Amino acid sequence: VQLAEYGGGLVQPGGSLRLSCEASGNIFTIGAMGWYRQAPGKQRELVAAVTSGGTTDYADFVEGRFTISRDNRKNSLFLQMDFLKPEDTAVYYCNARKRGITIPTMRARLGGSWGQGTQVTVSS
Repeated sequence: VQLAEYGGGLVQPGGSLRLSCEASGNIFTIGAMGWYRQAPGKQRELVAAVTSGGTTDYADFVEGRFTISRDNRKNSLFLQMDFLKPEDTAVYYCNARKRGITIPTMRARLGGSWGQGTQVTVSS
Protein backbone atom coordinates (compact mmCIF):
# COMPACT_ATOMS: atom_id res chain seq x y z
CA VAL A 1 0.00 0.00 0.00
CA GLN A 2 1.31 3.43 -0.93
CA LEU A 3 0.08 6.60 0.75
CA ALA A 4 0.47 10.21 -0.39
CA GLU A 5 -0.43 13.17 1.83
CA TYR A 6 -1.45 16.68 0.80
CA GLY A 7 -2.47 19.86 2.52
CA GLY A 8 0.12 20.84 5.09
CA GLY A 9 1.45 24.35 5.44
CA LEU A 10 1.81 27.42 7.62
CA VAL A 11 -1.22 28.75 9.44
CA GLN A 12 -1.80 31.28 12.21
CA PRO A 13 -3.06 30.19 15.63
CA GLY A 14 -6.81 29.69 15.51
CA GLY A 15 -6.70 28.87 11.81
CA SER A 16 -7.66 25.73 9.90
CA LEU A 17 -6.03 23.20 7.61
CA ARG A 18 -7.34 20.14 5.81
CA LEU A 19 -5.03 17.22 5.22
CA SER A 20 -5.73 14.61 2.57
CA CYS A 21 -4.24 11.18 1.95
CA GLU A 22 -4.68 8.99 -1.10
CA ALA A 23 -4.04 5.25 -0.96
CA SER A 24 -2.96 3.09 -3.87
CA GLY A 25 -1.65 -0.38 -4.45
CA ASN A 26 -3.13 -3.33 -2.55
CA ILE A 27 -5.98 -1.27 -1.10
CA PHE A 28 -8.18 -4.27 -0.42
CA THR A 29 -6.00 -5.17 2.54
CA ILE A 30 -6.65 -1.81 4.28
CA GLY A 31 -8.65 -1.78 7.48
CA ALA A 32 -8.34 1.08 9.94
CA MET A 33 -6.56 4.28 8.92
CA GLY A 34 -5.26 7.16 10.92
CA TRP A 35 -3.20 10.30 11.23
CA TYR A 36 -0.11 10.44 13.41
CA ARG A 37 2.14 13.38 14.12
CA GLN A 38 5.73 13.84 15.22
CA ALA A 39 7.14 17.04 16.62
CA PRO A 40 10.90 17.63 16.84
CA GLY A 41 12.41 15.63 19.68
CA LYS A 42 9.16 13.81 20.41
CA GLN A 43 7.76 10.39 19.64
CA ARG A 44 5.27 9.82 16.87
CA GLU A 45 1.76 9.84 18.33
CA LEU A 46 -1.69 8.95 17.09
CA VAL A 47 -3.88 11.98 16.44
CA ALA A 48 -7.03 10.33 15.10
CA ALA A 49 -8.13 7.05 13.59
CA VAL A 50 -11.11 5.67 11.72
CA THR A 51 -12.13 2.08 11.06
CA SER A 52 -13.29 0.82 7.69
CA GLY A 53 -16.81 0.97 9.10
CA GLY A 54 -16.49 4.63 10.09
CA THR A 55 -15.89 4.43 13.84
CA THR A 56 -13.61 7.27 14.89
CA ASP A 57 -11.24 7.86 17.77
CA TYR A 58 -9.26 10.94 18.79
CA ALA A 59 -6.35 11.68 21.06
CA ASP A 60 -7.22 13.65 24.18
CA PHE A 61 -5.25 16.68 23.00
CA VAL A 62 -7.57 17.07 20.00
CA GLU A 63 -10.31 18.37 22.32
CA GLY A 64 -12.96 18.40 19.58
CA ARG A 65 -10.93 20.57 17.19
CA PHE A 66 -10.19 17.95 14.51
CA THR A 67 -12.41 15.70 12.38
CA ILE A 68 -11.18 12.56 10.67
CA SER A 69 -13.08 11.06 7.75
CA ARG A 70 -12.55 8.62 4.91
CA ASP A 71 -14.00 7.98 1.49
CA ASN A 72 -13.63 4.28 0.81
CA ARG A 73 -14.76 4.63 -2.81
CA LYS A 74 -11.91 7.05 -3.49
CA ASN A 75 -9.42 5.34 -1.17
CA SER A 76 -8.93 8.64 0.63
CA LEU A 77 -8.47 9.81 4.20
CA PHE A 78 -8.94 13.34 5.51
CA LEU A 79 -8.20 15.35 8.62
CA GLN A 80 -9.97 18.66 9.09
CA MET A 81 -8.08 20.66 11.70
CA ASP A 82 -9.69 23.77 13.20
CA PHE A 83 -8.65 26.10 16.02
CA LEU A 84 -5.05 25.12 15.52
CA LYS A 85 -2.54 25.85 18.27
CA PRO A 86 1.24 26.33 18.11
CA GLU A 87 1.64 22.99 19.90
CA ASP A 88 -0.02 21.29 16.91
CA THR A 89 3.13 22.04 14.90
CA ALA A 90 4.53 18.73 13.67
CA VAL A 91 4.97 16.49 10.67
CA TYR A 92 1.69 14.67 10.09
CA TYR A 93 1.69 11.15 8.68
CA CYS A 94 -1.07 9.16 7.07
CA ASN A 95 -1.19 5.54 8.20
CA ALA A 96 -3.00 2.47 6.91
CA ARG A 97 -3.29 -0.82 8.78
CA LYS A 98 -4.21 -4.28 7.61
CA ARG A 99 -7.69 -5.58 8.27
CA GLY A 100 -8.05 -6.83 11.83
CA ILE A 101 -5.80 -4.23 13.45
CA THR A 102 -7.80 -2.32 16.04
CA ILE A 103 -7.60 1.33 17.04
CA PRO A 104 -6.23 0.44 20.51
CA THR A 105 -3.41 -1.39 18.72
CA MET A 106 -2.81 1.68 16.57
CA ARG A 107 -2.45 3.73 19.76
CA ALA A 108 -0.03 1.26 21.30
CA ARG A 109 2.20 0.35 18.36
CA LEU A 110 3.52 1.93 15.22
CA GLY A 111 3.18 -0.15 12.09
CA GLY A 112 1.48 -0.59 8.76
CA SER A 113 2.01 1.65 5.75
CA TRP A 114 3.09 5.29 5.98
CA GLY A 115 2.98 8.34 3.81
CA GLN A 116 5.97 10.63 3.41
CA GLY A 117 4.62 13.13 5.92
CA THR A 118 3.43 16.70 5.54
CA GLN A 119 4.61 19.63 7.66
CA VAL A 120 2.04 21.59 9.64
CA THR A 121 3.33 24.78 11.24
CA VAL A 122 1.13 26.91 13.47
CA SER A 123 2.73 30.26 14.11
CA SER A 124 1.97 33.95 14.04
